[in-house]
Amino acid sequence: MRVLYVINSLGTGGTERSVAELLDPLSALGIDPAVAILEPWAAGVEQAVRSQGIPLQVLGRQLWRALPTLRRSLARLRPALVHTALFESDVVGRLAAVRTGVPVLTSLVNTGYEPERLADPNIKRWRLDGVRWIDGFTGRHLTAHFHSVSQSTKESAVRWLKLDPDQITVIERGRDPTRLGEPGAGRRHQSRKALGFGPDDEVIVSVGRHEFQKNQVMLVEAVGRLSERGRLVLLIAGRRGHASAVLEEAIARLPDPGRVRLLGHRDDVPEVLAAADLFVLTSRYEGLPGAVIEAMALGLPIVATAIPPVREIVEPDENGLLVTPGDSGALATAMRRLLDDAPLRSRMGIRSRALFLQRYTLARSAHRMACLYQHVVDRDRGHQ
Repeated sequence: MRVLYVINSLGTGGTERSVAELLDPLSALGIDPAVAILEPWAAGVEQAVRSQGIPLQVLGRQLWRALPTLRRSLARLRPALVHTALFESDVVGRLAAVRTGVPVLTSLVNTGYEPERLADPNIKRWRLDGVRWIDGFTGRHLTAHFHSVSQSTKESAVRWLKLDPDQITVIERGRDPTRLGEPGAGRRHQSRKALGFGPDDEVIVSVGRHEFQKNQVMLVEAVGRLSERGRLVLLIAGRRGHASAVLEEAIARLPDPGRVRLLGHRDDVPEVLAAADLFVLTSRYEGLPGAVIEAMALGLPIVATAIPPVREIVEPDENGLLVTPGDSGALATAMRRLLDDAPLRSRMGIRSRALFLQRYTLARSAHRMACLYQHVVDRDRGHQ
């Protein structure tokens, strides 16, 4: 079965990585992939996809250019299914497939229409309302089925896009255990040595681009409340974004700004995670945080905000601690509790690794996606 993937880019985001990593295991399951992107991206996973010999076409960001180009690709490739992800690509893919007889499957990857989004100073209500209307209309009328990365994302899409819940299948995104590697004392030592840390340093890691959604200022403020821990350091890996200046200002206000290091985009995130004592996520909203899944794969205890998608993957007091979004005091207390209790960190880390292997491996996700593709194609043929 040939599947044409349409996505904004193959850059550094979690959705981009999820799509790219699925291609190889799906090929082993009989899927013949081709990819169309709106724009090239120097960093990220684009080169990895190209190196696999998978057909990859750049459509251009302008709708008037991308739409006819994609329609020509559909006529040439004749895929059994178009799989879209992210708003711009969703719209382009849906419109291009009109009257071609090719069904469209869209991935729902974020809870982007919840009220928390409007608190972002970079978001205008009129624009978000317009995007939601376009997304909902084209979704309801031009999409055969939806894949959601979490139950929370499904419920959000039903609430804000008025989608039929029976048309949405939840399949959690997976990560490749081989790429991430296994946790262990030797790897921890080597990773710490490479980053300039010793065995007695307390290393907290967070991964995410600098955006309002990620709320890393909350994490910096919490670190400021842990001033008694002289060997504590916070590493934040992720590319710059709209919130970079605010984040840097928060770091500068700390009594010891050197306790926080902004690593920028890293291609070796697994090695950074391997050096950590614990992983922290402070997001205001998510679809299903791939960074948490990768941290679990590395056997780390999790401290995270208690937003619905996180509650689906973090078991409170089993593999992590959850705190109220925006409460830096509660976050500091949770981090202090884990840093003070090595046996608890170890127990939670073991549970994190077990949960990852049970639910979030790439092979499991690929198998379920291949079954979903077949279901959508068979049902569409039955309706023709």
